[in-house]
Amino acid sequence: MSNHANSSDFLELGQAIPDAREKQRITREELAEELGISARHLQSIEKEGQNPSFPLFIQLVTMFHISVDQYIHPDTQIEKTTLRRRLDVLLNTFDDAELTIIAGAAHGICKAKEQTEE
Repeated sequence: MSNHANSSDFLELGQAIPDAREKQRITREELAEELGISARHLQSIEKEGQNPSFPLFIQLVTMFHISVDQYIHPDTQIEKTTLRRRLDVLLNTFDDAELTIIAGAAHGICKAKEQTEE
């Protein structure tokens, strides 16, 4: 297993953070305070590609809804079928309560598939 965790690998993802932060009108200082880190540390993540700790990474991508697939698997071409694209559009119209119901149904289908495979 090769180690891809150098600073240049994180640079592109780090640069997505200020874009997302600016869309929400949050300053670097405000975000750093909310995360309990220094503004300098946040700047090094955003501008220099410094790898954040895993919990901080999860907090950042979750907070700003940053999709990480393109950064973790840059060579993987993800082709969505027409049906998947239609489902994405539909899912975007639902609120969290409705998405919870859909997620429950999806988990139920997965459990049923597991039982039939045994």
